[in-house]
Amino acid sequence: MTAPIPQFILVLEDVNKTFDGFKAISNLTFYMDEGELRTIIGPNGAGKSTMMDIITGRTRPDTGKVEFERDTDLTRLKEHEINRLGIGRKFQTPSVYIHHTVFENLLLSLKGSRSVFTALFSRTTSEQRDRIATVLETIGLTHKAEALAGSLSHGQKQWLEIGMLLAQDPKLLLVDEPAAGMTDEETHKTGELLLSLEGKHSIIVIEHDMTFVRQIARKVTVLHQGTVLCEGSVDEVQNDERVKEVYLGRKKKN
Repeated sequence: MTAPIPQFILVLEDVNKTFDGFKAISNLTFYMDEGELRTIIGPNGAGKSTMMDIITGRTRPDTGKVEFERDTDLTRLKEHEINRLGIGRKFQTPSVYIHHTVFENLLLSLKGSRSVFTALFSRTTSEQRDRIATVLETIGLTHKAEALAGSLSHGQKQWLEIGMLLAQDPKLLLVDEPAAGMTDEETHKTGELLLSLEGKHSIIVIEHDMTFVRQIARKVTVLHQGTVLCEGSVDEVQNDERVKEVYLGRKKKN
C-alpha cells in the first residue's frame, strides 16, 4: 500500500540570502505540515527573522524555492498578496489601535477589504458580531471587549494582536517571541492559547524562553548560521551535542 503524500503547507528548499556580503540564510530547507505547531529556536543572528521576512515577502531570497500550499510561489508575490493568501505575522512588539476598543480592533481586522470609516461607522452584521465574539472567547478577552486597547496589560495586548490575526482567518500564523516581557502567568496563558489553535491553523513560533518552548513545542527546529542545525522534540534538540555547542554555549571536550 502506497504511503500518503505529506500535505505540506509551507516548503523552503535551498534558500539563500546575502546582505552586503553577510550570508543571513544559507541553503535553508524547511518543510511544515498543514495544521502543525512548529517552534523555531536559535541564537541571535541565526536567521530566524530573515526566514520570516522571506516567507512574508518583506525580503526576496537570492536563490531557492519558497512555496505555500504546494503550488504557490511566494517569491513572485508582494507582501499584501501573500497576506491575502492567508499568511499572517505577529511581531514581538504588539501593534494595536490603542485609542479604539478591543471590539473595534477586531472589527477593523476582519477578513475583507474595508476602510476604517466603513468598519467603525457602518452597522455591524450578526455574522461579524458572532465572529468577533468567537475570537474574544478564544483569546480570553470577552470581558475586555469595550475597554480601550491602550488600557490593556502587555500580555493582553499580545493576545489581542493574535486575535486580530485570527479575525483574518489565516491559514498560516507566524508569531515572533510572544512570551517576551510577559509575567509567568501571562506566558502560560499564551502557551495555552497557541496550543488551542493547533490543527485549526498552521503556526510557526519563534521563541527564546525555553520554559515556554517546552510548554508548546511539538517539533522544534534549531537554526544556526542561516540553516537548519537539527529538528526534533525539545529533549532531542536540548541533548544534541551540536545544539549544546552553538546554542547553549557549551564546547565539546577534547
